[in-house]
Amino acid sequence: MITLQQVNTPGPAIKELYEEAFPYEERRDWPVVLSLLDSGKLKVLQLEKDGVFAGFVCYWPLPDYTFVEYLAVHASARGGGIGTHIMEELEKRFGNLVLEVEPPLTEQAKRRIVFYERLGYQTFDEPYYQPPYHEGHQPLELRLMQKGSTHNGETFLKIKNQIYRFVYNLL
Repeated sequence: MITLQQVNTPGPAIKELYEEAFPYEERRDWPVVLSLLDSGKLKVLQLEKDGVFAGFVCYWPLPDYTFVEYLAVHASARGGGIGTHIMEELEKRFGNLVLEVEPPLTEQAKRRIVFYERLGYQTFDEPYYQPPYHEGHQPLELRLMQKGSTHNGETFLKIKNQIYRFVYNLL
């Protein structure tokens, strides 16, 4: 059985998977993550499969969307449709979802995009850059994907502006 449960303080298994699954330039420093969780702005769901830790989802409730910032499944739990199950559960809970993905420059990035497209997500054509998490780093070119909203330039700007304002404190 697969469960997603809200946690207020992520344990060491989440921290370890977070640092393993995401490259340095794509993740915040752990104390910043904990501070955002304490503030209530960022939320985390712990994933368990048959009662054993299997991954996590970090997300931001925005005014018109839920922004999935991080989703990681532990290597031992991958396969068997667990990613699809997680995304379907998130859609049931939150409705309109938005996420960032890497440009399709590597095989892994291409597979990730195809996975989301099979679930009905669409990639915006407009350029999108994740502001740097670390001083001295450059913005990171990514793509925005969404499901549940109209797919046009106006929607892209609305989503981008909400992410920049609430997640990155830029507007």
